Amino acid sequence: QVQLVESGGGLVQPGGSLRLSCAASGSIFSINAMGWYRQVPGNKRELVASITSGGSTNYADSAKGRFTISRVNRKNTVYLQMNSLKLEDTAVYYCNAEVFTGWGPVGDYWGQGTQVTVFS
Repeated sequence: QVQLVESGGGLVQPGGSLRLSCAASGSIFSINAMGWYRQVPGNKRELVASITSGGSTNYADSAKGRFTISRVNRKNTVYLQMNSLKLEDTAVYYCNAEVFTGWGPVGDYWGQGTQVTVFS
């Protein structure tokens, strides 16, 4: 079994910062990409940022210049540093990992989600 545990969400004023963390554990042979997605009530989940095991990153246009994704492979942990937060960043943020457990195909695993609320 694979579990992703997220932390770091909370309440913040516009222009403020938060750092989200996500640690994967369980039956893990290797992890390919990891990423952060967010979902606003009534809307589809959308990619915020992703990072490969080699450190290549990809960002949504809305996140570029404000958010930074990073990871520590040895700890199976991914981070999302969020600066200059805006009201429209309010969402539930989900951690994702592409995990090979040692058998079968690579699968997507998700965290429970952490709430980020930006308010004035």
